[in-house]
Amino acid sequence: MSTLYTHVSQNVTKTWLLMSIFFILIIGLGYFFSLYYGNPNILYIFVIFSIVMNFISYFFSDKIALKIAGAKEASRQEHFMLYTTVENLAITAGLPLPKIYIISDPAPNAFATGRDKDHAVVAVTTGLLNILEKNELEGVIAHELSHIGNRDMLLSTVVVVLVGFISIVSDMFRRNLFFGSRDRSRDHGGGGLLVIVGIVLSILAPIAAVLIQLAISRKREFLADASGALLTRYPQGLANALQKISQYSRPMAKQSTAIAHLYISDPKGLSAGKKIRGLFATHPPVEDRVKALVG
Repeated sequence: MSTLYTHVSQNVTKTWLLMSIFFILIIGLGYFFSLYYGNPNILYIFVIFSIVMNFISYFFSDKIALKIAGAKEASRQEHFMLYTTVENLAITAGLPLPKIYIISDPAPNAFATGRDKDHAVVAVTTGLLNILEKNELEGVIAHELSHIGNRDMLLSTVVVVLVGFISIVSDMFRRNLFFGSRDRSRDHGGGGLLVIVGIVLSILAPIAAVLIQLAISRKREFLADASGALLTRYPQGLANALQKISQYSRPMAKQSTAIAHLYISDPKGLSAGKKIRGLFATHPPVEDRVKALVG
């Protein structure tokens, strides 16, 4: 019989499997380009550059995300209930108190960011505070603290950087291909085939990378839901919160695809009835998340 505990375990396994596929994709792309240009150093450059980019983004991802979201640090006096809720749940989860930020936006939403549990941030919108009851707010905060405890911020940062890296390299290859680089392929046997394969890879690789990014994002949401429910011992609170959030159909005023996957709900504001169910959805359907929480 499936339980919240098995749900957590299964999603961790599936997420790392997807991450492994992601790195294989990068290595495969690097190997092909090194073969195409006759330079084995290209493969090493791919790996080293992706690691360097991840290192840089890891230390500045929280500041970037908060700036994009337009978040401001919250004061205890003005948002006392929010502060005490975060404090109590952080103690229960065995986590340091994260910094708390407010986003002035009527759309109900929230996200967590930061490089680790000692440098974590939880941001919520004013709209979220306005519509949720106390036990529902606890469910959302527990969800975000679970992202912190599960180290989802690091995983999300790695994925975003790798997706961008693959897209940039693929675009560079296509541009270079049509500005004279085709002559280099003639030095290899089956050069025409290499050109065709290169074009196909440069088109499909970014699409595959985005699909993997979105798949990981959806898995992390299920995992944080399950972990948050275990933290509060009241899955119905988070389930009710998700249903209320999904009923708000207007998009957030400030949104970006770069941080859309961080939010507890799609910032585009699609209602449950219009929720995108395709491969390019950033979040799993609300009804599926509620079903996983309360059956």
